[in-house]
Amino acid sequence: MTLERIAESDRSLIDGLAQFYIYDFSEMSPISDTDFDFGPDGRFGDLPGIDDIWQDDCAIPFAIRYERRVAGFMLIDNHSHRDGGFVERNMSEFFVARQFRRRGVGVEALRQVLEAFPGRWEVAVVARNTAAKSFWPRAIAAAANVSGLTCVEGDSAHWTGPIWCFDAA
Repeated sequence: MTLERIAESDRSLIDGLAQFYIYDFSEMSPISDTDFDFGPDGRFGDLPGIDDIWQDDCAIPFAIRYERRVAGFMLIDNHSHRDGGFVERNMSEFFVARQFRRRGVGVEALRQVLEAFPGRWEVAVVARNTAAKSFWPRAIAAAANVSGLTCVEGDSAHWTGPIWCFDAA
């Protein structure tokens, strides 16, 4: 399992994987939510905020690879979900394709990124994402360099759902 930093010239990889990421979220959304409607071309719209990733010096996009095969992606930035301010590191988006789930790929991807990017981290999870609410505390706690793990509930103004806060040494 390896992480590969993605340059803007290779953005199409993230854009393509984001279609599956958005599709996964669509099943958690009420049918009245039009955010997950297909466009006239049969595709979902772009991942919200994706253009900012390529313009923000604090943002880092990664492809997750398993045995050189693309297995997912992660986007890191410094935008806090707690108060709308900033944090050293925020897991903005994290996606592992279904065939690679429950095989340790996501846990290992997190371990590698926390080792490479120490500091104060936040991971916010949408309240309706029950699988992620189970995955994140286990994955974070499994990283050897993590301390001070706490979970706070979003304030509903900036975020609705749990936010895990911790230090990675």
